[in-house]
Amino acid sequence: MQRKAYVSGAAVLLAALLAGCSGGSGVGSSAPDSKGGDTGTTAPVAQPGKYRTLPEACGAADHDTLDSLLPGIQQIADETQQEKAYEGEATLTYDTDRRDGCSWKVDSASATDHLFVDFERVVSYDNAVSDESKAEELYATKQTAADLPEPAASASGTAEPSPSGSATGPAATETGAGGDNATVSGAPSAPTGSASASETPADLQPRVLDDLGDEAFIDDKLSTGSSTAQQRTVTVVFRTSNVIVTIEYAEQPTASANTPDSKEMQDRARKLAQKLSSRLNG
Repeated sequence: MQRKAYVSGAAVLLAALLAGCSGGSGVGSSAPDSKGGDTGTTAPVAQPGKYRTLPEACGAADHDTLDSLLPGIQQIADETQQEKAYEGEATLTYDTDRRDGCSWKVDSASATDHLFVDFERVVSYDNAVSDESKAEELYATKQTAADLPEPAASASGTAEPSPSGSATGPAATETGAGGDNATVSGAPSAPTGSASASETPADLQPRVLDDLGDEAFIDDKLSTGSSTAQQRTVTVVFRTSNVIVTIEYAEQPTASANTPDSKEMQDRARKLAQKLSSRLNG
């Protein structure tokens, strides 16, 4: 009888120990965006990102903005079709709080215009890396991939002449809005203060923008697709805390002799980017 009492006491003690171990498991208590790793360590956990949700991409641009970016939308006679064009087409995504995108395509008598808006909320699952630091890393990758040219040294883009009147220094290099380099070597210089018809002003080159979000850049490419008409694509990418926004705006004229205007397209894309930045910070 004494041995039976001893065994029962041991069983009770073992059951209590097991209950104590299982009670601290915390399964299902972590939020979906919480960082992983060993929660028992004393190392400080990096701060979560500022943003926990994203705006709806297809509602990011109002009708007036779309009228400016997609002129053909006002030429659609059927009201139902016009409203559908305003709504855009949502990008397939499985978590709209992590990524949300929308695209529009509208034909007009003079051109076909495309617009794409993408919001990406970056989350780091590393305790030592904040969401914002992870977003900075991803943004840097995008900017590197854009391969932006070096800022132009002068608006004329010509080499400094030597006292004898000939250029003895390195050949001058011009970078157009499309990122293509043309090296000027031994050719007569244009008169001071003037520019050739093909020269792109320095302030329209692909470049870093200092007035948008925490960091931003704009790219501008002119390419020939399946037809002889040249398509211009202007891309604006900016980061605000742990959210990266991408805007792609493209236009292809119906007539091969026409070329989309770089300044006009950049101005439209940057205006939309400023509105999206204000919406995120509002």
